[in-house]
Amino acid sequence: MRAAAPLLLIAGCFAASAAASDPGTQRQQELVRMVRQDCGSCHGLRLTGGLGPALTPSALADKPVEALAATIYHGRPGTAMPGWRGMLSEDDAAWIAVQLTRGFPEERQAGR
Repeated sequence: MRAAAPLLLIAGCFAASAAASDPGTQRQQELVRMVRQDCGSCHGLRLTGGLGPALTPSALADKPVEALAATIYHGRPGTAMPGWRGMLSEDDAAWIAVQLTRGFPEERQAGR
């Protein structure tokens, strides 16, 4: 329980963020590209798993969005999962977490 306490505290901080405003259309496209490229290098380009676990709606069904956002933002100490707070805002992390639970969008190709 003690080991989970910091994660629960961090997740609580994201409760409000998960309901925060969505990033603009251009930022959403940047986030989709980042997730597909950077996160995909460990979680698989289709996010179905690789070195890291699958990030599909069915794989994340029992995970609170706030906890997912906290993991994205802060990482998981003692694992290969880095925190992305240097590149993301808390709102960005919350938006990504929500999108993962819904089925992450495909990256738009130039000209489409």
